[in-house]
Amino acid sequence: MLEAFILGAVGQVSLVLAGLAAYVIKLPTWVIGSLAAYGAGALLGAVAFDLVPQASELPGLDSAIWLLIGAAVFIVADELVDRLFGGDDATHEGSGPMGIVVGSVVDGIPESVIFGITLAAGLPISVAFLAAVFISNIPQAFAPSADLAAQGWSRLKLSGMWGLVVLACGLAAAIGYAGAEATGASGDRVAAFAAGGLLAMLTDSLIPYAFERAKLQAGIWVVVGFAVALAQA
Repeated sequence: MLEAFILGAVGQVSLVLAGLAAYVIKLPTWVIGSLAAYGAGALLGAVAFDLVPQASELPGLDSAIWLLIGAAVFIVADELVDRLFGGDDATHEGSGPMGIVVGSVVDGIPESVIFGITLAAGLPISVAFLAAVFISNIPQAFAPSADLAAQGWSRLKLSGMWGLVVLACGLAAAIGYAGAEATGASGDRVAAFAAGGLLAMLTDSLIPYAFERAKLQAGIWVVVGFAVALAQA
C-alpha cells in the first residue's frame, strides 16, 4: 500500500514543481499551450493504449457504460467547481485557490486509483501513462500559479496548496490498492471510468486550453504526444 501511495503522489508531484517554477521562469504563452497540447496527446495515448485495452476485458456494453459514467462524473464535478468557485475551470484563471485544488483533484483521483489497482493486481505500471499524467499537470499548474505568485502568494503557501493535491492523489492510490486487494477487483471498470473522465477532461479543458494559447501549433504537439505514447506502447 505504501508503494501505491508513493506512486500516486509521484504522478502528481509535477503540480508542486510547476507551481514553484512559476516564481523563477517566465514562459511565453505559446510554450505553455504547446506543453498542454503535448500532455493532451500523451493522455490520449494513455487512454488508447493502456486504459481502453484494460477496460476491454469487460463485455462491450459494460465498458461503454463505465466510460459514460466516468465522463458524467467529470462533467458534473467540473460544473460544481465552476459554480462554487467561479472562473474558467479549464484554465483556472480567475478562480479561487480552492477551485484550483478541487479541479486538480477531479483530474488526478481516477488516475491515482488506477495506479493503486494496477499495483494490487501485480501488473506493470505503464511508464507512458505515468509520464503523460506528470507532463499534463505542468501547464495546468504553471499558469494559475504564476497568477497567484503575482497576487503575493508565498512559495510556502503555494507549495502547501499543491502539496495537498499530491497528498490526496497518493491517498487515492492507496485506497485503490486496498480496495483491489480486499475485493480481488482487476481494475477493468475503474480503467473504463478513468478513460471516460479523461476523455471528457481533454475535450472540455486541456485541448481548448492548449489551442487558445498555442493556436495551430497545438495540433502538431497533440500528435507528437500521442506518437510518443504509441512508441512506448
